[in-house]
Amino acid sequence: MTLYTRFAAHLNAALDALVASGDLPAGLERRAVTVEPPRDTSHGDLATNAAMVLAKPAGTNPRALAEKIAAELHKLSEVAAVSVAGPGFINLTLTDDTWRDELAAINDAADRYGRSDSGAGVTVNVEYVSANPTGPMHMGHCRGAVVGDALASLLEAIGHKVVREYYVNDAGGQVDVLARSAHLRYREALGHQVGEIPEGLYPGDYLKPVGERLAAEHGDKYADAPEGEWLALFRKAAVADMLVMIKQDLALLGIHHDLFSSEAELQAAGKPEQAEAWLREHDLVYDGVLEAPKGETPEDWEPVELPLFRSTEFGDDQDRPIKKSNGAWTYFGADMAYHFQKAGAADQLIDIWGADHAGTVKRITAAVAALTGGKTRFDVKLVQMVRLLRAGEPVKMSKRSGNFVTLADVVNEVGKDVVRFTMLTRKADAQMDFDFAKVVEASKDNPVFYVQYAHARIASLHRRAAEAEILCDAADLSRLDTRELALVKLAAQYPRTVEGAAAAREPHRIAFYLYDLAAEFHALWNMGNDDPSRRFLLPDDVPMTCARLFLADAIGQVIRNGLAIMGVEAVQELN
Repeated sequence: MTLYTRFAAHLNAALDALVASGDLPAGLERRAVTVEPPRDTSHGDLATNAAMVLAKPAGTNPRALAEKIAAELHKLSEVAAVSVAGPGFINLTLTDDTWRDELAAINDAADRYGRSDSGAGVTVNVEYVSANPTGPMHMGHCRGAVVGDALASLLEAIGHKVVREYYVNDAGGQVDVLARSAHLRYREALGHQVGEIPEGLYPGDYLKPVGERLAAEHGDKYADAPEGEWLALFRKAAVADMLVMIKQDLALLGIHHDLFSSEAELQAAGKPEQAEAWLREHDLVYDGVLEAPKGETPEDWEPVELPLFRSTEFGDDQDRPIKKSNGAWTYFGADMAYHFQKAGAADQLIDIWGADHAGTVKRITAAVAALTGGKTRFDVKLVQMVRLLRAGEPVKMSKRSGNFVTLADVVNEVGKDVVRFTMLTRKADAQMDFDFAKVVEASKDNPVFYVQYAHARIASLHRRAAEAEILCDAADLSRLDTRELALVKLAAQYPRTVEGAAAAREPHRIAFYLYDLAAEFHALWNMGNDDPSRRFLLPDDVPMTCARLFLADAIGQVIRNGLAIMGVEAVQELN
């Protein structure tokens, strides 16, 4: 139990006492009651809106109720002072020993601090990346990959069972183009002159090894054969090779999926037909005619009867066709069946999509709501593209890949941890610039460096203490003063930050929090530059040194815990 959940329990007990005394009616809804840090730290350590929330349904005055709640809370040994502000907000100041106890709790919990079982028993499917299997990963895929992976770790931190899934789009026209591009490289490997890569095919050199492997396996059997004889074979082989390449690229970021689901296999297994049958059984699909698109005249528009999903009943702008006029599944129809399959094995679904898919959100949300009877929570996190810069100038495209900058090239240049941390320094749907010079800059303006520098400073303390032959068998935390306990108060917000970030599906909140914690630590460290008595290592005052080392260890532990959720390794020293 964290400090905040403990005081929420204390507050509930105080409210129960008021119910027992007749000062509050029984059965009042308390879900909107909160216990949180006050916006202004001068008001105290904790604040609650209990009186403001409960006064009206209780038929009483908020301030009068607040005074009664405050009187109950003041009985707690952990509370130094309680005050009522404004119309009925209650502010609590905790004793210094309460914060010292929390500091000890951080070190006792170690890597479990901030983790909980609040989400236990709920399985969440997080689908992310899902790039078309037509080439290596590029930086357009990177941000969504990191956001999805960090979100999965965040959900695991609160006890959810998480399935990390990659949806392989191997049933569309793009994989036929891939097969034709591989066939061209196959002919090239056999010594044929292929000249310039024709427009419409994938030009990257990454397909040369695919062509060489196909040439070694099949000889010239398909060099001049009709497309119908080799297309399916080359498509399967090329997709398999691309998936190997994609998995290798993702591994550079420390990303590994639990499940790779094939769109082609989904369709071959008849999943779209099963979804359609279920929807027809529940009168959620009907045969109808779409309205003519805006701007089309009757002469330009030929109405065709299609199976339409009643998407408007679930908040969409119009009903959506699940099949084309030729009987093939629309993208929506196939995606609907895929989500139907996912919902059968998870309680909640999360999709990480590029911002260019924003127009699809309503229809898929409607489909999930229909197919699950509204019982499955479904969230889509839209991720904006990343603009690559080098010292402020746009980065030129990679010749090897054909028309994009590869993820592998970026990771090899600046490192996995820099890439992952940087991708989480902005909210996912906000625009982002990735400047190669700035992300490795050793300055306060670079969050990656600033947080890692705090951890490296903490790690250096024990090395320096050993050199000074300072041994700590125990720590007298009563030596820590108000300024040092202010750092503990911020560290104690970490579990609450994890819970809030998981509930909002926003892993960037962890990066923001770690930056603030690092800044507070650096500020405390730098006080020793002007006042030697404020330094962490005081060879002439071993008890004070041991207390401050204990404090630093706790802050280092919180930083490591947060970085672990982000998939970033905490460094012991900086070069």
